[in-house]
Amino acid sequence: MSVTLVQKASSTDPAVNRAALVVVDEVADQQRPDLVVLPEAYARDFGPAGSDVAPYAEELDGPFVTRLSGLAARHGFTLVAGMFQRSEDPERPYNTLVVVGPEGLRATYRKIHLYDSFGYRESDRLSPGPLEPVVVDVAGVRVGLMTCYDLRFPEMARALVDRGAELLVVPSAWVAGERKVAHWRTLLAARAIENTVYVAAAGQPGPRYTGHSALVAPTGDVVAELGEDEGVLTAAVERTLLEEVRRANPSLANRRL
Repeated sequence: MSVTLVQKASSTDPAVNRAALVVVDEVADQQRPDLVVLPEAYARDFGPAGSDVAPYAEELDGPFVTRLSGLAARHGFTLVAGMFQRSEDPERPYNTLVVVGPEGLRATYRKIHLYDSFGYRESDRLSPGPLEPVVVDVAGVRVGLMTCYDLRFPEMARALVDRGAELLVVPSAWVAGERKVAHWRTLLAARAIENTVYVAAAGQPGPRYTGHSALVAPTGDVVAELGEDEGVLTAAVERTLLEEVRRANPSLANRRL
């Protein structure tokens, strides 16, 4: 499977962000990926800390998903991207990942672990999603969905792997700060090693966020990584490597609960 990670900043203007998805056309023409991953909150950025994002929440048949569906249909790949989705609470939408393929919307994941940490209170403005891990098949690979802060909860990754995930996809807006890049890299590698899976993480770039989008192999090795600035990377998820690692290190089978 070929995976493309798009490290691009979203603005507070949804129309600008939809127009900027032309980058996906460029990626498709050059790389021919099976899966394209955009960051968390790509449809509309969070804005200043504590901002009300409810006015920018959309339905799943709204303009953002419609734009993604057109891209996926045109190029024949699957897209994962973050948006704010209207919820039962009109003042607190969901922080949602959508999975869109050539046939349209395939799956959604509503962020479970809201970012109430490091001085932020995401739960003041957003509703948590249901406690149900989401796994979807893409190009013959079982893909588990996580969003940003979810990365700090190993039980979440393990729940996805228990449902068959071979690749964890982590769209993020990982806020910059002291040690934050080190945390990001360490946690990506840890989730890959402890679960013997690939991890593909697409983050928003600096200076507000950390960037460093990366694909990490089940060995813990970094297959490819960007820096802080905007960029795009494409790398391969190799089933043969996944199987070799799981034969050599059958830690999932060796668990005693």
